Amino acid sequence: MNKLLVSFYALLLTGCVSAQNLTDISLQWKDSDKQETSISSETGDLYKKLNHHGPAIENEWIGLRLYFDHKVAIDVYNKTKPQLELATTHWYPTTEQQEKGWGADQYKVGSTVGMGGVRLWDGEKPQFLSPITKRTARVRKEANISYMEMLSEGIPYKGDTIDVLVRVTVFSGIREAKVEAFALSNKPVQFLTGINYHDGTQTKQGKNYIATWGIHPEDVAAFQLNIGSAIIYNPDNYERVEKAAKEYELISKPTKYLETWVTSACEKEKKLNSMDEFISYLETK
Repeated sequence: MNKLLVSFYALLLTGCVSAQNLTDISLQWKDSDKQETSISSETGDLYKKLNHHGPAIENEWIGLRLYFDHKVAIDVYNKTKPQLELATTHWYPTTEQQEKGWGADQYKVGSTVGMGGVRLWDGEKPQFLSPITKRTARVRKEANISYMEMLSEGIPYKGDTIDVLVRVTVFSGIREAKVEAFALSNKPVQFLTGINYHDGTQTKQGKNYIATWGIHPEDVAAFQLNIGSAIIYNPDNYERVEKAAKEYELISKPTKYLETWVTSACEKEKKLNSMDEFISYLETK
């Protein structure tokens, strides 16, 4: 993971990161054109009330969103060419736009963590970031980066009550997004993260990554495409990594902070358009 940060700082120092910020944010009430910077709910569930079901961010390579409900899962918007799209498509491009090469929602999360979503581990099983006393989504755009956050407050956990902050950051010029989990608690906690897969999906577990490639059973996109997804992690931070029925589960050692990187690709891209190309790319990270 440090290689990704080194690459970003190297781009900054050499001036290779464009002055144009190739990232963007989106947080809106459903059927509203106004962009918000923060939205809160004491129920913790605004899934049906927000545009694209929660906050969203993008860089030129991919779009990502956090579900504003008990799952706090990470979903992916795949692109076929590098460009910003969310301000125009609002996550759901028309068939005509997709025919012209715009991206689409190809990824299917279901009940899983999606691509790098965060939950807790209670010592025996996964625990959603729920129930809560309050959940807040925030988005922010800065020079060459954009990020979204979900703060879940008042979660009962192992006889205590804790808050958990999940932050996802995208960078101009870097395909990978950084996912951070903060435990705002008196004692360390165990996080659970991972990546999901479906029937027929190719999967590969590398030294510091887990990758998938295939068609997701999504019915939103006009055309189904093979997509790749991956989570890049430090194995030293985890107590257990195993393949469950619908997802790979990574169970952390007790901690108050966890960092992973996630990325995705699509068969219609010029370079990372196959499992072999995707794996070759990940092996350099």
